[in-house]
Amino acid sequence: MWEYTDKVQEHFLHPQNVGEIENPSGLGDVGSLACGDALKLTLKIEDDVIVDAKFKTFGCASAIASSSALTIMVTGMTVDEAEKLTNDDIADYLGGLPKEKMHCSVMGREALEAAIADYRGVILPMAEGEVVCECFGVTDLDVMRAIKESDLRSVEEITNFTKAGGGCGKCEDKLRDLLQTTISGIPVVPVTAEKPKRLTTLQKIKKIEEVLEREIKPALKKDGGDIELVDVDGDFVMVSLRGACTSCAKSQTTLKEYVEKKLRELVLDSLIVEEAK
Repeated sequence: MWEYTDKVQEHFLHPQNVGEIENPSGLGDVGSLACGDALKLTLKIEDDVIVDAKFKTFGCASAIASSSALTIMVTGMTVDEAEKLTNDDIADYLGGLPKEKMHCSVMGREALEAAIADYRGVILPMAEGEVVCECFGVTDLDVMRAIKESDLRSVEEITNFTKAGGGCGKCEDKLRDLLQTTISGIPVVPVTAEKPKRLTTLQKIKKIEEVLEREIKPALKKDGGDIELVDVDGDFVMVSLRGACTSCAKSQTTLKEYVEKKLRELVLDSLIVEEAK
């Protein structure tokens, strides 16, 4: 059972502005019934000000509450002001959403962007992305935007914000690649070997610790260096590094890059190493 705030429950039980504006100035239609969530947002705009907003949605309590809240928030805003609204703004207005339901606020933001684009007669860049999740029709551009805007650090978080990976799971490798590329800027190198199965957080930490003790620490200690595992957050590994590495210097590789390369080879190829400050 999800834990909803009082405000989410209020907007779910008594949603505002349900319906559809006839001959709307802007129409945003996102999601699909096949995917389990769909939202149709219609706007009436006069002199570049949103004077009315209505919605029809199919989905869970969070989807209904997010849609209801959105119509209240944008009414009275100029189009430029509404364009700056984020999914976090919608979630904050509701007093927060369960992490597994953040995609509902994202759907609201997407519907608003689509309605504004319709009003302006333009095509959204996201519509030109490559679909990476067939189950929910999520594109690579949708995923990369979510990673950047919400500082996502794992495939699980990507699923919470976009629903990508929440169906058959076949796109999980693509999502890991997008996470790695978007955050680190390091291109993904295709490999022919079978990729490891998804690890639990405890399994991941244990394997990282084993590799640090067996492979990395001995190499660093030869040069008077050392490494300490600080934290593991999704695919991000926080470490404290000391000293240097002779082999790293010879190959013009930084100590951080050396550690990251080893962990990707021996634990999981999507890991990203960061130094603790």
